[in-house]
Amino acid sequence: METRITRLIATVLLVPMLANLAISQRPQKRLTNDDVIAMVHKKLPESVIVSAIQAGPAKFNTSPNELIRLNAAGVTEKELNAILAASGSSTSSSVSANAASNSNSSTEALPPSKSRMPRLMVTQGSSTQELKLEKTQLAETKTKPSSMKALAGDSAVTQAMQAGVSTATYSAATHMNSGIGGSAVQQAGGIFSGVMSHRTPTVTYVWGVPGPNSTNILQNTKPSFTVDFSRTIGVSADEYEPAIVKLTPAQNTCRIVGATQGKEDVRSTPAADWQMYSHFLEERVAITPQRLGPGKYKIGANSELVPGEYGVVLRPVSTGKKFSGGDVARAQGDGLMFDAIWTFQISEDAE
Repeated sequence: METRITRLIATVLLVPMLANLAISQRPQKRLTNDDVIAMVHKKLPESVIVSAIQAGPAKFNTSPNELIRLNAAGVTEKELNAILAASGSSTSSSVSANAASNSNSSTEALPPSKSRMPRLMVTQGSSTQELKLEKTQLAETKTKPSSMKALAGDSAVTQAMQAGVSTATYSAATHMNSGIGGSAVQQAGGIFSGVMSHRTPTVTYVWGVPGPNSTNILQNTKPSFTVDFSRTIGVSADEYEPAIVKLTPAQNTCRIVGATQGKEDVRSTPAADWQMYSHFLEERVAITPQRLGPGKYKIGANSELVPGEYGVVLRPVSTGKKFSGGDVARAQGDGLMFDAIWTFQISEDAE
C-alpha cells in the first residue's frame, strides 16, 4: 500500500516537471515585422520594444517596402535601427527580406513625394537612401566619338563643361516641383557653344557631369537601385529603362557619360527627328533589370563593380527612338529623361 502511494505521489510530481521541460524545449517564435507593429499599437514603451528586438530570435524583413510600412505604422527610429542591427547579424533574415521584396514587387518602393521628377534609391546591405537627381551637361567638339578616352582628353569638351551651369541650378528647379522645362533649366540650357571657331555640318555632342568625382560614395561593390519615373510628365514610361554606365574622368574637371554625332544646329530644332541613341558611345555595365511596373525598376550589376565613377541613367528601349534637339537642350520631355543621371562612386575599400 505504501509503495503504491509513493508511486502515485511521484507521478503527480513528475507530470508537471515533464510538461515544463517540454515547453522550455519548444522552439521560441521568431519576432517579425508584424510583431513589432503589434507592440507599437499596444503602446508598449520604446525601450521594451527595442529590448525585445535585440533579445531575438528574429526574422525581420528590411526591404525598402517594409521599412516604409514600419515607419508608417509608427515604429520609431530607434526601433527601426534595432531591427536593422538584428537583421544584419542574421543571414536567414536577409534571405527572407529578398524573397518578400520579390513577392511584393508591384508595390511602390520609394516613399511618397509630390515631385513628378524621376527618383532613385540605392541599397547597400540593410542601408537605403535616396540619391539626388542630377543633370548632364552637353558640349560640342570636332573630335569624333571613337572612344571615351579620346573625348576625355579633348580640351574643347572640358572647357565647355567648366563654362556650363552647375548641377545645383537643375536641382533647385526640381525641388521647386517646377515640372518639365522649368524656367531655370530652360534658361541654363545644356548646350555650350562658342568653343569652336569653325563649325562643320556634323559635330560631336558629348554628355558629361561637372566635377572630377561624385559625392555619393558607396562602400558596397554590388549595390542595388530602385528607380521610379512613372510620374514624369510628357513622356511614355514604357519607352525607357534604367541603365548603369561607367563614367570617364576628364582632366580633373568633369566625368564623360557618353557621346554621339548630330547636325550642328540640332539643338535649335523642335522637330523630333534626331536618332541620337542609334550610334551612342557609352560604357554600359551588364545588369539584369527587374520591372516592377510602368516606369518602375529594380536594378543591380551582374558582377561586382570595380572602384571608380558610375551613373544610373534612363535610356530608350528602342535605339531608333527620335528626339527633339530642342528638348534635349532645355532638358524637357524626352530630353529630360535622357539628360537625367544619378552619379555614385565605388570607393577603393568597398566590399
